[in-house]
Amino acid sequence: MTRLFSLLIVALLILSSGTKSLACTNILITKGATVDGSSMISYAADSHVLYGELYHWPAMQYPGGSMLKVVEWDTGKYLGEIEQVEQTYSVIGNMNEHQLSIGETTYGGRSELRDTTGLIDYGSLIYITLQRAKTAREAIEIMAGLVEKYGYYSSGETFSIADPNEVWIMDLIGKGVGNKGAVWVAVKIPDGYISAHANQARITTFPLHDKENCLYSKDVIAFAREKGYFKGKNKDFSFSDTYAPLDFGAVRFCEARVWSAFRHANSSMDKYIKYAMGESSERMPLFIKPDHKLTKQDIMAMMRDHFEGTPMDMSVDVGAGPFKLPYRWRPLTWEVDGVEYINERAIATQQTGFSFVAQMRDWLPDPIGGILWFGIDDAASSVYMPMYCGITKVPHSIEVGNGDMLTFSPSSAFWVFNTVSNRVYSRYSDMIVDVKKVQSELENKFFDFIPAIDDAAKVLYAKDPELARSFLTDFSVSQAEMTVNRWRDLGNFLLVKYLDGNLHFEENGVFKRNSHGYPAHAEHNGYSKEFYKKIVNETGDKLKMKELPKK
Repeated sequence: MTRLFSLLIVALLILSSGTKSLACTNILITKGATVDGSSMISYAADSHVLYGELYHWPAMQYPGGSMLKVVEWDTGKYLGEIEQVEQTYSVIGNMNEHQLSIGETTYGGRSELRDTTGLIDYGSLIYITLQRAKTAREAIEIMAGLVEKYGYYSSGETFSIADPNEVWIMDLIGKGVGNKGAVWVAVKIPDGYISAHANQARITTFPLHDKENCLYSKDVIAFAREKGYFKGKNKDFSFSDTYAPLDFGAVRFCEARVWSAFRHANSSMDKYIKYAMGESSERMPLFIKPDHKLTKQDIMAMMRDHFEGTPMDMSVDVGAGPFKLPYRWRPLTWEVDGVEYINERAIATQQTGFSFVAQMRDWLPDPIGGILWFGIDDAASSVYMPMYCGITKVPHSIEVGNGDMLTFSPSSAFWVFNTVSNRVYSRYSDMIVDVKKVQSELENKFFDFIPAIDDAAKVLYAKDPELARSFLTDFSVSQAEMTVNRWRDLGNFLLVKYLDGNLHFEENGVFKRNSHGYPAHAEHNGYSKEFYKKIVNETGDKLKMKELPKK
């Protein structure tokens, strides 16, 4: 298969699988792989049309026979009605009150398997399940049951499904129009290991007789035989190779992100660099054992990765400009003189609507044990704010309805964070230093606060669980609003400090003035020596200082 043909397939997948194709990244961490014994999953919801906000469904009771309207998460399209259950659970973002958390990435897969008559899209599948399940295993059963009963509307999807004790990865794809249901496989990540997925199905072969660690639809292999996708022995059946075969784009745009996350946890991953770059067919394992136990800060750092220090580092080529910008504006592929080229697709990206690190702790009561570390916009220049899963309302700055993708709201975290990040992109290497300083200041304060908040909430919970939830709500709301206000101040600070390409001197956020109260003289730093050399190489003598010709 030629590279050009591979890229053509990628382009077709983008068109056929909705607004979030080649978009999201998930990292899955079992409790045996973490320093404190918590299980975690992370998720970046990446889309150029996704508005960053924190969803909230309160726990509810419904009379028998109630129906639930299903609306496609990506587009708002009404798909139909399904039966509502009598009791639902409270959900904050992608975590419910029992600490169950679910994330996803879209991989598309075989386009003919999408069922446009199905009633359940992948987003609804997540949020309906979170309202109905208590554990990861129960979530898998409910998800499988929903698509079997009502049909699966979306293209191929990988899900991260985790509770305080188990972490699962699930690959799922529909069976085509007129063939209700889906084929799927779910694998439990062994304790002490981590996994990841990024818009490419990752489960290859799997144990057929180990229900403790692997669950799958009864026809996952039979359906592939029926469609002519697979003819080998059952033990050799690979879900990914059958339903979502790899091509260059799937590796370079998607698997490369998995590799980059893994390399931060295990030094032996360097051997897969050629695979990540689409130059080898030796696939990475589904899960790896980290060299050391990980913290939530480690996972947050992975979510902020731009391939730094690798051959795919975008901050070092000409596209980075004079300020080493590790981003490239879309489209993902481009052409010069009839030859197709690509932009790298890193974990941290400009089009992130929201991202999170879901932390689940089995030694605490559920409303206290689950923390959704929630960030808005590009993870690299955002702040992960602690949202306890037991809270009863969400902060105004990140609640649904406070602005939208085409409606600016000055009180919306989405617009505040985008104002800062889009300012930073213009002078990245300088401004990101200021951003990281405030980012660390805020997040370190949260990390320091959490043990005390946990302890206070436990005391309250023993007396009155609702009082504890009220306490956690006040804390989560106040910290989010404080963060948004601090970030708004940061945006104003950056505007002043780097006004008109100059650099105004400051110390601890206070700008310097002369003895008469006037601004101290601004510094004109220009560009780096390396960039000036590039300009000379491009322009020759055109910009060279010369003596005027004599008359």
